[in-house]
Amino acid sequence: MAPALFSQMEQFRLSLAISEKVVRSMVQNEAVLFVITSFYLFVKIDEPVKLQKACIQFMLENQLKGTMLIATEGLNATVAGQRESIDALHDWLHLDIRFTHLKYKKSYSKNMPFLRAKVKLKTEIVTLGQPGLDPGRQAGTYVKPEDWNQLIQSPDVTLVDTRNDYEVQIGTFQNAINPNTASFREFPEFAKTELDPKIHKKVAMFCTGGIRCEKSTAYLNSLGFEAVYHLDGGILQYLEDIPESESLWQGECFVFDERVAVNHRLQPGGYQQCHACRLPLNETDLGSADYVKGVSCPHCVSKTTQAQRARFLEREKQVQLANARGQTHIGSEAKIHQQQNRITKQQLKSQQP
Repeated sequence: MAPALFSQMEQFRLSLAISEKVVRSMVQNEAVLFVITSFYLFVKIDEPVKLQKACIQFMLENQLKGTMLIATEGLNATVAGQRESIDALHDWLHLDIRFTHLKYKKSYSKNMPFLRAKVKLKTEIVTLGQPGLDPGRQAGTYVKPEDWNQLIQSPDVTLVDTRNDYEVQIGTFQNAINPNTASFREFPEFAKTELDPKIHKKVAMFCTGGIRCEKSTAYLNSLGFEAVYHLDGGILQYLEDIPESESLWQGECFVFDERVAVNHRLQPGGYQQCHACRLPLNETDLGSADYVKGVSCPHCVSKTTQAQRARFLEREKQVQLANARGQTHIGSEAKIHQQQNRITKQQLKSQQP
């Protein structure tokens, strides 16, 4: 597979990401759009280092930003760029026979939502900690969003939310079981202690975009469960495809970017993020005496030391100073600004008598 594109990836900024349904109106208003593409695939990758080098080169050459994870079990990515560059990325990946079945989710932003390009090598593209699983062959039965409501309303189906507790607290499906996990790695322990193949004959599971479901259903199948299902495309696909009037989704959906959460229209929701612990904050949290922007919140104030909070406070000051100058504090652009500032200071110093 010949190298071509991949730029230094950035984390999502405060950018309004929107669905395909409103793109035409934005184009008519001459809004400058970045395309955000998300994709994953469980497929055997024999030379991950070689693929990593090709991908980072492709991103850099095509001014793409975002993050790609590569492991011997597959790849998982969210990347943003101009439409032409994203189309080129899709075409480039499809030249590789391993990725001909890749499916892409697209959303749109007025601003570049990432700060840099990253292509990371990982042991797993989503960490469950159960070696030997092959989600590409062992995953459960895919259920399309239009068939999901009927399945989960069946009295003999056990519905399980495979996401972390802080995600479930923002929103979930009616009657879904919360495993109360802090990370996906804790899910196997929940499954072993709380689910029984002799009792739970049919288990339906869901997650944000589908990747955790593929692995969790593969895990349940490996334990001998009789019938295991998962929501094809995840919650985000369900919210896009199912009218709100027919939806069984309650609340908002946590997303791993600066939007923090999206509503049923896939628009940014009513949560902000604590930049100390990264957990979502509602209006009550933001009104708490424990909330200090960039420093602490009710979830983490008792878990950090005074020295850590002092470091967070200094970081927040630097962020605000950078914002006041119209610059970014982190990412590839920040490094350029820092270098320019150093050169300017050196020039001014050299001009002093």
